[in-house]
Amino acid sequence: MGHLLSKEASSLSRDRRCRRGGKVSPRSRSCFLRGPCMLCFIVHSASPPAQEQPLPSGDPLLPPPPYAALAAAEQRAARRLLRLPPAAWEPRGRCQRLFLSGLLPSPVRGLLGQARLPVEVASEMVCKRKGAGLPASPPCKQPRCGAAAESEAAACQCPGEPQLCALPAADGCAAGGGSASARGAAGDSGGGGQPASPPPPPPAPEEGEKEKERGGEAGCELPLEPPCDCCREPLPPPAPDINQLPPSILLKIFSSLSLNERCLSASLVCKYWRDLCLDFQFWKQLDLSSRQQVTDELLEKIASRSQNITEINISDCRNVSDRGVCILAIKCPGLLRYTAYRCKQLSDTSIIAVASQCPLLQKVHVGNQDRLTDEGLKQLGSKCRELKDIHFGQCYKISDEGMMIIAKGCLKLQRIYMQENKLVTDQSVKAFAEHCPELQYVGFMGCSVTSKGVIHLTNLRNLSSLDLRHITELDNETVMEIVKRCKNLNSLNLCLNWIINDRCVEVIAKEGQNLRELYLVSCKITDYALIAIGRYSTTIETVDVGWCKEITDYGATQIAQSSKSLRYLGLMRCDQVNEATVEQLVQQYPHITFSTVLQDCKRTLERAYQMGWTPNMSTAS
Repeated sequence: MGHLLSKEASSLSRDRRCRRGGKVSPRSRSCFLRGPCMLCFIVHSASPPAQEQPLPSGDPLLPPPPYAALAAAEQRAARRLLRLPPAAWEPRGRCQRLFLSGLLPSPVRGLLGQARLPVEVASEMVCKRKGAGLPASPPCKQPRCGAAAESEAAACQCPGEPQLCALPAADGCAAGGGSASARGAAGDSGGGGQPASPPPPPPAPEEGEKEKERGGEAGCELPLEPPCDCCREPLPPPAPDINQLPPSILLKIFSSLSLNERCLSASLVCKYWRDLCLDFQFWKQLDLSSRQQVTDELLEKIASRSQNITEINISDCRNVSDRGVCILAIKCPGLLRYTAYRCKQLSDTSIIAVASQCPLLQKVHVGNQDRLTDEGLKQLGSKCRELKDIHFGQCYKISDEGMMIIAKGCLKLQRIYMQENKLVTDQSVKAFAEHCPELQYVGFMGCSVTSKGVIHLTNLRNLSSLDLRHITELDNETVMEIVKRCKNLNSLNLCLNWIINDRCVEVIAKEGQNLRELYLVSCKITDYALIAIGRYSTTIETVDVGWCKEITDYGATQIAQSSKSLRYLGLMRCDQVNEATVEQLVQQYPHITFSTVLQDCKRTLERAYQMGWTPNMSTAS
């Protein structure tokens, strides 16, 4: 930087000749910047410098011209340096300004004391080191009238103005008395022997305040803040929109809807809802029961669109044939649960297709299918090794042959229910007891089973529910032995077994440690059985002794008084139980539900009233 501001104008050309290899005689460097060049600026000017106007003379009222005191070459070079914008001299605050001014030698500090840097600078002045990121100052607009000219001239000064102002004070925001002293000190130190300009007269109080405000605006330019929120008009709150919820929440809401509500109502609202209703999770579990519009074509379309169906229920769908079930099984190999109650038109073809195409099948409920035979059960037993739940009630053509194949092939069975299968005998019960140790629910209602086959169920340690309704050749000793050895048994159904007596019920109450439900409808018991249950059992909650003709008011009162765990007592068609007694028990023991014809009718009416039903007293009704 020193060679740019030296006395000899040819120093730059001499440097360039040195770089090219020319020999130049050494010369002394005379630069008014004595230390290292901390402010390295390059002045490029595309246009020639403006010519200096002749200075007016002889008028004592005019202020001294800007270059009147610049007689030496150092001062003229410093004047070019002083054309930098204030942002270069005052980058951010007080500390940097003091640092820069301390680095300058005395001639420049003298000039800084006499004159303030003009606000604007030509865009050609570029700092190579620290001023590269400074924003360029916008040009001052010309005022349109005299009043505007005065206000704008007070706010900023253009480069063409001849007047020189002093630099701001050390605080950087207001020009007070400290700035006047700085001017005096600078006039004494610089000027090269030239007389300093006389200080301006002290301003009036009002003018001084205006000048302070202007100085604060010039020295401390704060960024413009956005308008306050309180100044804006309050916007109306946005209307709530359910579509703004995440899709996962909407899918959770739609999962609570039934298939009809989802397909016939929600999917017709908009395209977005239609796409959500067609989400694959809603088509994993399909309940199409009792829908006569379900045909083979519709089942094929559903299976083609959603091939990840894991559960389907087509009970009472009379228009579905074996062809539709076969297509479903082929397109949905991941099917896990298949239910088809009362589909009498289906045969072994459908169950064979499901067994062969869906090896992961876990549940098969095909009750009341007259055309189902042992051939379909053989395929299930050989292909579906993961089968856990089967229901073949009222399939009258099923025999021990098919049941034994299932028992030997499906070792993970947990639930089996048979009803009125007259071809199923003790051999099937024995096969399941020996090969399926994980059985938890066993039901052989109305089958040709005797105590010889039922006794094998004592080997099932995980047995929790046993349904032995209408087993004509079942004796009390077999039942008592099962209750003693099956410690996890919590539900026992002995309805329609005329041989069960009070002694058997007493043993059940004593030995059934986890028993909670006991059904004794149409058994040969008396009040002693109810008294024994209330006295010995601490776990039984549900007791149903309907149609037991020997039960009286005494037995019902004793079990209600003595049992601490009883919550339901069935007294349906117990003719020796008076309704007045039942009314008193309902008032005394509100935690127990008493089931009689009258009490059940009252509860039905109460539920109807709660749902908004009102009786119609018109003659037409």
